[in-house]
Amino acid sequence: MREIDDKDKLESGIFIYRLQKGIWLLGICGWIFGLCDRTTAALADGYLSALDMVLLFTASFFFVCWLFLKPSRSSVTSQGLRKLN
Repeated sequence: MREIDDKDKLESGIFIYRLQKGIWLLGICGWIFGLCDRTTAALADGYLSALDMVLLFTASFFFVCWLFLKPSRSSVTSQGLRKLN
């Protein structure tokens, strides 16, 4: 019985880690698209205004913050992945 509970915890931990990692990767794609869109809009008229620069720096700051939110493997997930492989 205990072995089944451990296996269920392990599988749920792995699922949660993969879900977090997928959401994080999707967020990176979204931020890159947003930065490219903002840059294109800012440079469309041929010059950068102060407001355009503030918007670009703000979006860049949030993108870098998103990169620091990378999910890390917990000890349960790391041990479980070793056991499954």
